[in-house]
Amino acid sequence: MFDPVIAPSGTLLGLLQRGRGDGTLHALAAPRAEALAALNGCVLDDPRHDWQVENRSLYYARLYLDLHGGLEEIEAHLFGAEDHLDTEEGRTGLALAVLGHLASYGRRDALVLLRRYAATGTNWAWALDELALRDDDAGLRSLAVPVLARFPADAEGEAELAAAVRDAFEPRPWRLWAEDPRASVGARIKAAGEQGSFDRWQRQLRPTGPRPGWSVQAVLDWAQEGLERGAELHGPAARCLVAVAAPEDRELILATARSGPDGARCAALHYLAESQDPAVLDLVERAAGEASRTVADAAVAAFERMCDEAAVDRARGWIHRPDALGTAAAGMLAFRGGTQDSPLVLGALRETVRAQGPDAAALYPLVDGAGRLGIGCAAPVLRHIYRETASSQLRGRTARALAATDPTFANGFAVECLWDCEETTRELAALHAETGDVRVAERLRRLAADPAEEAEVQTAVRNRIGPDLDLQV
Repeated sequence: MFDPVIAPSGTLLGLLQRGRGDGTLHALAAPRAEALAALNGCVLDDPRHDWQVENRSLYYARLYLDLHGGLEEIEAHLFGAEDHLDTEEGRTGLALAVLGHLASYGRRDALVLLRRYAATGTNWAWALDELALRDDDAGLRSLAVPVLARFPADAEGEAELAAAVRDAFEPRPWRLWAEDPRASVGARIKAAGEQGSFDRWQRQLRPTGPRPGWSVQAVLDWAQEGLERGAELHGPAARCLVAVAAPEDRELILATARSGPDGARCAALHYLAESQDPAVLDLVERAAGEASRTVADAAVAAFERMCDEAAVDRARGWIHRPDALGTAAAGMLAFRGGTQDSPLVLGALRETVRAQGPDAAALYPLVDGAGRLGIGCAAPVLRHIYRETASSQLRGRTARALAATDPTFANGFAVECLWDCEETTRELAALHAETGDVRVAERLRRLAADPAEEAEVQTAVRNRIGPDLDLQV
């Protein structure tokens, strides 16, 4: 799957793709046809880099309601020929989730589309999960026959049905269907449920692969054999070493960490880091420069797990390195450093934005660190990240950092954040937005009364609402 193409942040499409609060505000002020075209473009071509951690569905559903948008474009997307050619759930997942929220708001047309797609669409399981939360019993029972028709009445079909019942995210439809008096429905679902439970029990009892012997050398050999099979066992092997290693084994582990085979060496580095061995930092520095990417990455990962003062002190010397160890050092100072490390964290933040852009993964700990350390002069670069990043998760963390560093946040970005796509960002805004702005008072009332809003957001809203701000919308 290709990364989405994100429009510039100053455009309506770019704002909506990012899920920014200003996207909603600009869409409501734009010509309706233009706003709906941009909204449909986002829903039908998911703009998220990682749809499993970023939220957009409620944000887009609310905008459909505010614009009185029709669902014809979503219908064409779900029921077109491509649905049978591209079966990746990411192609239709956002559209189905938006329909689910619209159904919660009482949009009957959204509910009908979900039922129809659950009966005929490729990503039917997602649609069924949405319906499980929102449809009535009669609507769900009507889907039993078309859903079961997907599974042939042979050994392979029954095995697939058992897996579907066992792995269902929302079990309500299957439980309803198990009560159906028809043998072709109720009895079949019950049998599939029993088989799924048996399969789960078997998996718990069945060994999943080779296990190490109970000696240091056996554990190191096991880690190496795992790497040769394509399985990285550094972490599990390090935990095994904690259980079996004695003081007299230290020299063997140190020798392996210096020059052993890659899999065993990685396990030894992780073990030494977790046990805070005094020699581990030198070994990490040496391994981070190795030609073997596996060893270098394991050394950096081992260092990132350390939390003692020696590691923090070494990070101050490594932060200027241009490699992954330098990035890890910057993250450690951001997370564990003191106020004396503020210039180093700020320098790393600026350099990362300059060299890698506003979406770099290395920005996450640095943004958090700028807020934790209260680096006031980081506010300009944090504002830039807030505006430009395509990640709503990073934007939310940047907003939190701005709340701690930017005195204009309450009257500025905090107001926009009340319309943000991420509930944690809306919660932050509810705590900080200046209520003297008439838009803030009205938005707080709407969030407090919205049944689809997260409980944490509504708690924050109600903590801000005074006697002059009742809950009536």
